[in-house]
Amino acid sequence: MTSYQLAQDLLLATVCIRVFGGDAVALLRRIAAAGVRLGVNELHRGARREGGER
Repeated sequence: MTSYQLAQDLLLATVCIRVFGGDAVALLRRIAAAGVRLGVNELHRGARREGGER
């Protein structure tokens, strides 16, 4: 790999990060929020089985 190819690959990676970086962060946040919701639902479901919640 020549230094020109390396520079070209780094530039392409930088452009991809700039273009898709915000979308990736938003997707990770949505995935994290879904995981939290699943965890809270599981906690509530367990409390209902034990009769600890209304």
